[in-house]
Amino acid sequence: MLDNLTIGAFAKSAGVNVETIRFYQRKGLLVEPDRPYGGIRRYGEADVARVKFVKTAQRLGFTLDEIVQLLRLEDGTHCSEAAGIAGARLADVRARLADLARMEAALSQLERDCNAHHGDVTCPLIAALHCR
Repeated sequence: MLDNLTIGAFAKSAGVNVETIRFYQRKGLLVEPDRPYGGIRRYGEADVARVKFVKTAQRLGFTLDEIVQLLRLEDGTHCSEAAGIAGARLADVRARLADLARMEAALSQLERDCNAHHGDVTCPLIAALHCR
């Protein structure tokens, strides 16, 4: 059953919409099968697995370009190269977390300042936004 899917059935099996399938094909993440003369393209279980791979990688924060690289390594013999891609993604995540921690600290302080504000001067949050 999973080796003779129309694009609609394929999209449903993969948990995405048809436009996602077409987008992945344009980006080179998914091969567009040949269309038999007078027929419609058919997809199989391997295609469903590939889309699920892409979606899982996206949930982990990998970019589409990184996912293309990972798909080139999917035979499982290039683990150190895959680890390098994951390491770069992890460094980016850590940098974002550091940025978020700084934002959280600044916003927390501004919220405290606003809550302590007594109306005698400009709101601390508004004043801080004007100064930056």
